Amino acid sequence: MLKEYRLKKKISQEKLEELTNLDRKTIFRIENNINMPLLDTFAKIVIALDLTDKEIAELVKNSIKK
Repeated sequence: MLKEYRLKKKISQEKLEELTNLDRKTIFRIENNINMPLLDTFAKIVIALDLTDKEIAELVKNSIKK
């Protein structure tokens, strides 16, 4: 779902990398459910994408299901 929100906000992986100071490989792995983000990483992404409370809750809910 992270990729879906990123694309909805029209932000490239490169731009998200710049906004979060995270490696693009890390972003790729999170988006493709290879890695689960640590809380601080998740927070950086949430802030960079300016996600709403509802969007955040949906991301958390889906990550718990997996």
